[in-house]
Amino acid sequence: EVQLVESGGGSVQAGGSLRLSCSGAQYPASYVCMGWFRRPFNKEREGLAAIDSDGSRSYSDSVKGRFTISYDKAKSTLYLEMNDLQPEDTAKYYCALDLGWGPLNGGVCYGGGDGMDYWGKGTLVTISS
Repeated sequence: EVQLVESGGGSVQAGGSLRLSCSGAQYPASYVCMGWFRRPFNKEREGLAAIDSDGSRSYSDSVKGRFTISYDKAKSTLYLEMNDLQPEDTAKYYCALDLGWGPLNGGVCYGGGDGMDYWGKGTLVTISS
């Protein structure tokens, strides 16, 4: 059973950086896609970045150039390096894993947010101006 646990959230000032981690991202299949999502307060969930086991990456326009997704297979840990954080980045951030195959697009795995098979419980990121 895959159990994803996010960490690394916190409060920083605008322009600052954070690195989120998602442990437990191990998988039995030959292909997997992993992604980061966020849900600001009273807003819809947004896909941010995705990476698959072939090394392909995809980012949403809202974070492209500021956020970097990576995966350490030896540690079974997914990361999201976030730079130049702004107040609009304030949200709860989630990692998720999708065992289905397909091209990444716009920062999400092929099946999109609804197609993810496993989710973590999230970590809160708060950016002050």
